[in-house]
Amino acid sequence: MSSPYTTPPQRDSWFAPLSIDLIIKVFKRTFFHPFIAWIVPLCFRAQNMFWDAPPMLVSIAWASFISISWILGAINNRLAFGLPREVDLSEEVIVITGGASGLGLLIAEVYGMRGATVAVLDVKEMENGEARGVTYYKCDVTDKAQIARVAAEIERDLGTPTVLINNAAIVNGKRLLDMEIADIEKSIATNLTSHFYTLKTFLPALARSEVGGTVVTVSSVIGHVGAAQLTDYAAAKAGITAMHKSLTAELRETHPDIRTVLVTAGQLSTPLFYGVQTPNAFLAPVVEPVDVAKEIIAAIDNGHNASIGMPLYARWIDWYNVLPIGVQAIARRIAAVDTSMRNFVGRNGARHSEKNGVVIQAF
Repeated sequence: MSSPYTTPPQRDSWFAPLSIDLIIKVFKRTFFHPFIAWIVPLCFRAQNMFWDAPPMLVSIAWASFISISWILGAINNRLAFGLPREVDLSEEVIVITGGASGLGLLIAEVYGMRGATVAVLDVKEMENGEARGVTYYKCDVTDKAQIARVAAEIERDLGTPTVLINNAAIVNGKRLLDMEIADIEKSIATNLTSHFYTLKTFLPALARSEVGGTVVTVSSVIGHVGAAQLTDYAAAKAGITAMHKSLTAELRETHPDIRTVLVTAGQLSTPLFYGVQTPNAFLAPVVEPVDVAKEIIAAIDNGHNASIGMPLYARWIDWYNVLPIGVQAIARRIAAVDTSMRNFVGRNGARHSEKNGVVIQAF
């Protein structure tokens, strides 16, 4: 499965295919995996090496350290996220906002092919026309009445929703002084307020489902750090991140069978941010939607609560605000976070200009 979009243009470099994420991924499956770590002392023993030999002691110490780390990681996840819910795809009804293209479409197609029932809500027609197991509903998620109407149709046509994936987003890509009030209102309504509308509409259905449910919130690292030409977008993403954490706390007390998944993504290779150049493809690679989709699907399939951050720096972005202000300023200059939007063109450069800079696209 591959993304239907080409990767946004990036600076040329000889190590372009190589990134810190790829290196960490390789290490986690080799040197940092307990099974591989214990093979080393076993190989030494197969060579009749004594148990008190320095290489044997070092290899055993390393394997023990890695094994304990994995056990502690599993305990940490259990304490943080609790027990998983049972998931039977034949009984799941999955609602995806902004699912006509990009990340949402990938998730919809995968679940449709695997036998789940999928409802896509979008203002645009689906890019692939139609997909197996996927039903399209034309819906503006900023309109409460449309959401209520479509929710009733979904329950009548497909059954009680069990999974809600809030994925729709828009980007203006303008400086605050260059935006009209209407631009700001549309951005906040789509990127933030719509989450409250869909949750208020679909969450009661998830609550009465016999198999529990899952709520997925697609946010962004921009909500943690902000960026020039993204004031409205950053404010909205910060809002839905805080909303998701508060909702998780509420559901843990009132509806423990409902799982929540927070997705904090970096730059995705979808038209939402087409033209934006990452300053360092090694440390901050552009993420393929298929990779994010795999993580979201795995969390839903396993019935887990989860916090997904991609690429690597997105998982550690909270530490940015712990740094001294001066260090933060230096990091912003090095990362070029406030200049990367200068080449922003969105889904289509010509269409972008004709529509006053507004690009409507699912993250």
